[in-house]
Amino acid sequence: MVELRKRKTPPPAPVRPAKKKAAPKAEKTKVGKAKAAVAEKVEAVKEAVAGEANGEASAPPAPATAPKVGDSITLAGFGGEIETNDGTKTTLEKLVGDSKNGVVLFTYPKASTPGCTKQACLFRDNYEPLTSTGLSIYGLSSDSPKANTTFKTKQNLPYPLLCDPSQTLISAIGLKKAPKGTTRGVFVVDKNGKVLISEPGGPDSTLDVVRKLVTSTESGSAATTENDAEIAKTASEVADTAAKVDG
Repeated sequence: MVELRKRKTPPPAPVRPAKKKAAPKAEKTKVGKAKAAVAEKVEAVKEAVAGEANGEASAPPAPATAPKVGDSITLAGFGGEIETNDGTKTTLEKLVGDSKNGVVLFTYPKASTPGCTKQACLFRDNYEPLTSTGLSIYGLSSDSPKANTTFKTKQNLPYPLLCDPSQTLISAIGLKKAPKGTTRGVFVVDKNGKVLISEPGGPDSTLDVVRKLVTSTESGSAATTENDAEIAKTASEVADTAAKVDG
């Protein structure tokens, strides 16, 4: 007899895990943007914490739009805190308060570079006539106190240089250049916070616009003085006539 052998049952085939369906392209894009936004916020928080650890005051938010000529600004808190090249903390409000008739801020991108040196020296050489009506002159940049002190000493500048590394004041007057630069220009505000000049320009034009302002102010003062003298003369003549009539 032929003996029949039983076949061995083959082992079951391994079950492969189901493949995950790829996320739609639009969904991937949304996820990527969300991750990028989170990463950006994390970096911002880190920078803020680092700034506080280094003793930096949190900068006040810049105004939505820079003030224009003829606008009146609230000096208290405007532009945040800055410091002079010798390390003295100050504000625009204090500078205006210490002035006789207002403040001139000329901005420059970087100390000791050719264009900035020319601009600073133009204001140096015209310092006396520019301050004849009571305006106080200041140079303003994002440079460090050390860099600005070297600049001031080397060029023998008769006015202080203001250091604004956080660009709070530079931004507030509308002369910040994205992302971290400074636009060359000039900003003038009087004792009452009224903006007299606010414009970008080259070394020569920033000087010229201030010089024109001073000249017009002097002309106005002279006209006022002459008018006052005429009024006084007329009043004297009237008084003399009245005295003769009474006599």
